[in-house]
Amino acid sequence: MDDIAAGPFAVGPILVGRAVPFRGKEASAIAKSPADGPIAIGPLGLAGDEQADLSVHGGVDKAIHHYPHDHYAAWRDELERHELLDAPGAFGENISTSGLTEADLCIGDRFRLGTALVEVSQGRQPCWKIDHHFGRKGINARIVTTGRSGWYYRVIESGTVQQGDGLMLQDRPHPRWSVAHTFQLLIGSGHKGDPAAIRALAALPVLATSWRARAEKLRRD
Repeated sequence: MDDIAAGPFAVGPILVGRAVPFRGKEASAIAKSPADGPIAIGPLGLAGDEQADLSVHGGVDKAIHHYPHDHYAAWRDELERHELLDAPGAFGENISTSGLTEADLCIGDRFRLGTALVEVSQGRQPCWKIDHHFGRKGINARIVTTGRSGWYYRVIESGTVQQGDGLMLQDRPHPRWSVAHTFQLLIGSGHKGDPAAIRALAALPVLATSWRARAEKLRRD
């Protein structure tokens, strides 16, 4: 295992949110607040956390959203110290750490998160709600070009987590597929130059179902 990704990494505030009116008829739970005490983790994520549109958010492959606090400094520079960046949660994440980014972990990595066991399933594909949340255009596109996406976990073993708990790598079965590389291939434009990688991702069983479908579509296009 890579020493950088092994950890343990201290987990910041545990963030949850309820779906509330967001824009017109649209609702969202992107605005999240710190939760008190140990929080239960089940197959669909953190107790008390919601997703408004279950067709694209939530589910077993997107149970917990992790966004690196490491990216906040760059965002502050680019967004002129936007007030949302004063505390974790600006990108709708459930947890945040320092010292671990998309380049440092791989699809299929298993981590002990508090007492739960979680597995990296995909990078976070941004949507229009991020731009609306920040009140700025172009943030969504900037995530795609920079790869500062964050990632999702599925839950392998239920448990609990609270602020200050450790995040510790347990297993790395697919070291070829960093989240950064996979994101660049499937969400960026990397697929155009590496059809063999796209074929391999379409058959990677630990990759989230929706991203395997995306790889299959890119393979056929």
